[in-house]
Amino acid sequence: MTAPLHDKRPGTTSVQLPDTQQGMRRRNLSRVMHAVAAHGPLSRAAVATRIGLTRAAVSTLVDELIRSELLDELGPERPGRVGRPGSALAVSSRGPVGVGAEVGVDHLAVCAVDLRGEVRARAVQHVRNRGRSPELVLRDVATLAQRACAEARQVGLSPAGLAVAVPGLVARDTRSVVRAPNLGWHDIDLEPLLPSGLPLTVDNEANFGALAELWLGEGTPEDFLHVSAAIGIGAALVVEGRLLRGTHGFAGELGHVPVRPEGPSCPCGGRGCLEQYAGEEAVLRAAGLEPGEGHVGLLAERAAAGDRAVRRALGGAGAAMGIALTGAVNLLDPQAVVLGGALARLAPWLLPSLEQELMGRMGGRACGVTVSGLGPDGPLLGAAHSVARAVLDDPVGVCTAG
Repeated sequence: MTAPLHDKRPGTTSVQLPDTQQGMRRRNLSRVMHAVAAHGPLSRAAVATRIGLTRAAVSTLVDELIRSELLDELGPERPGRVGRPGSALAVSSRGPVGVGAEVGVDHLAVCAVDLRGEVRARAVQHVRNRGRSPELVLRDVATLAQRACAEARQVGLSPAGLAVAVPGLVARDTRSVVRAPNLGWHDIDLEPLLPSGLPLTVDNEANFGALAELWLGEGTPEDFLHVSAAIGIGAALVVEGRLLRGTHGFAGELGHVPVRPEGPSCPCGGRGCLEQYAGEEAVLRAAGLEPGEGHVGLLAERAAAGDRAVRRALGGAGAAMGIALTGAVNLLDPQAVVLGGALARLAPWLLPSLEQELMGRMGGRACGVTVSGLGPDGPLLGAAHSVARAVLDDPVGVCTAG
């Protein structure tokens, strides 16, 4: 049975609280936070109307949230409204922030996101992590996280937790990377290697990318298959606003679906995997270019200029993705496929062959393929927002933990 990380819909929470008076209070605090976050600024009366509680009950909850620096009072609502103006409430620009980190094959990144969804601190390090020891990589992540946390604290913000996106399999409900072929990691527990002093979450980068698309994407439906393409290729399925993980937490390994069973060997141990045809390094090789930092931009420039070798390589990558996606779409029947990650920038040259292959193998049945506007920042933003949204889901629990 699968389970969500968070729910997209305002006023709902993935935190299972006991059906007691204390549990009810915590749920109502969450409902107030979600209502203001989604629709604010709002008066107490408007919040009460939206969540179906009395104004007196809402005022008590709001007062507690203001004391905890989770909500701000902005003063009287705009003039012209009928009746006595109420004091407008907004999510605080102070208080907790979510800290997200991404471990990429060729970079590390950290950012801090406040409860309004604004990025308040960011740090990036370009470094080849393939073959580096996990201890060295995570030491650098910790340094970047400390820098972002210090920046946040300087402006009155308090880090509420750290979420780390990794390009590999993460065992469900753990902080352990079972396998990350493109890093060369096997059975690595991140918790002892990241002594940040913050609550730690670890998840696959495609999962965080899908959550970012769910929460931040323009017009993204609540049922979609998110494909995260960079050096590796991952995927995540969102159904009714919920991320599906699979029994072990390994759902979405699209990059290791074989598209040509007799094809080249893959670091995962298989042959002919999608990554060997549509991963960033595979596309660069097919175009006659050496893998390296910034080469996705070079591919885009050359494709736009009409370079035949680059366009041919991108067409082949799109066709391979279409083959792999056919099975996923036929099995899962998503409303849409969203292409994210670094290769989203190459969508104009990937999509024609991808869509042709997909439509041809599905008997003409339509499944819309769109491109994420978040680009390569999706996993990092999803990680940071997952922590910030956890505060909205359970304000009391997070504040108490901090």
